[in-house]
Amino acid sequence: MSSVTARAERAREDKFAARRRELAETALAVIAEQGFARTGLRDVAARSALSTGVLHYYFESKDDLIAQAVWQHKSQCARRYDGIVAAARTPDELAAGVAEAMAATLRDEATLHRLWYDLRNQALFEEGFRDTIIAIDALLTDMVWAIVERHAELAGREPSITPGTAYALVDGLFLNTLIAHLRGDGDAVERMRTGAEELISALV
Repeated sequence: MSSVTARAERAREDKFAARRRELAETALAVIAEQGFARTGLRDVAARSALSTGVLHYYFESKDDLIAQAVWQHKSQCARRYDGIVAAARTPDELAAGVAEAMAATLRDEATLHRLWYDLRNQALFEEGFRDTIIAIDALLTDMVWAIVERHAELAGREPSITPGTAYALVDGLFLNTLIAHLRGDGDAVERMRTGAEELISALV
């Protein structure tokens, strides 16, 4: 294959991948609103002004579309704490900043987080996007551990638990508070903020 042909092929692949990302982002809100079980490609097409044919061209199945959409969203979620970790100069500042960001995403992106937990449960029964769920869990574990390690460094101490346990504790707090928020608990967002700050401080 000549260099010109190779470059043209890469350009086509890049354009295809970019279009997949764009379509997945468009579809994400529809999937998040209706949930995994009640959403098919036809539903996404009907609600997002996309044709079913276009979706079938770029995605092999509903699972393929959902895997792409959720991976994009959760990858962005995992990166939103990087600036807070890098900028913090004291353990209290770090804990407060992370807690505030967690409360904000709970308030502003509740349906998207609900979709994540829906899919993680579905992956126990269906293999279509299981690898994506496992990869996202690993990404989120690394995200939490980066926060814990930086907090420990700022405090001059060592983490008191493992990365997996830290993620399980933070994830459990977030899930329980998310459920309360979705049920209409007006105090849930504030409990998320105070609970996250206390938990992060307790992990070292």
